[in-house]
Amino acid sequence: MKFITHLHICIIFLLAFPKGTSAQNLRIFDTFEEFKNSILLHNDTTYVINFWATWCKPCVKELPYFESYHRTTGKQKIKVILVSLDFNKQIDTHLKPFLSKNHYTAHTVVLADKNFNSWISEIDESWSGAIPATLLLSGDKRSFVEKEFESSEDISQYVDSFTHH
Repeated sequence: MKFITHLHICIIFLLAFPKGTSAQNLRIFDTFEEFKNSILLHNDTTYVINFWATWCKPCVKELPYFESYHRTTGKQKIKVILVSLDFNKQIDTHLKPFLSKNHYTAHTVVLADKNFNSWISEIDESWSGAIPATLLLSGDKRSFVEKEFESSEDISQYVDSFTHH
């Protein structure tokens, strides 16, 4: 009986005090419409939305730069959102362990809608579908780039040039 009580206390403690990004609470958007209505918001916050996957080497290489940039934004109205395009069957086996192991704290979601051709042009008409790709969004203003960033300073310069125009 004591074991069950201690187990319950441990579970409650773990649920009450998650560490960093809780991969268990990862929001999965089954459709692009759900994603668009929850993430592609038109307000006074600048959204830095990076599309990536764990199977994409250039994506994985640049993720620490996005995390570093995210940690420097402080109280600015800038929100970094990492949008995983990982395969649905690999969310539990690859994505969640990857996020936990690397202690990513930037807001991370999964866009599980694999009908890419139906929504890629809604992100940007010029997007070929290759990743990594990044969308900046602030109000009705947007900027899109299909490239790998080389540093958090590179991301900062890209965002600064967007916000100061």
